Amino acid sequence: MEQSASSIFDVIIWSGTALSLLGLLGLVYCIVRVSRAKRAGMDDDTMRGELKKVVPLNLGALFLSVIGLMMVIIGIFLA
Repeated sequence: MEQSASSIFDVIIWSGTALSLLGLLGLVYCIVRVSRAKRAGMDDDTMRGELKKVVPLNLGALFLSVIGLMMVIIGIFLA
């Protein structure tokens, strides 16, 4: 017999996938932002300031991606 409704584990897996993709998009955004700043030919102090703004975004995106992957693994393991 097949279940017609999705189980809680399916929800965990798909929400973890969405979080991982959101984190991946954040990482791509950080890469694009830094490459634009690099191509702009900024002086050293301005470049450091821009990088200081990007680091928290980068860490937040990495955190989202890791939490999402952990949710996917837990959902698969428990399903």
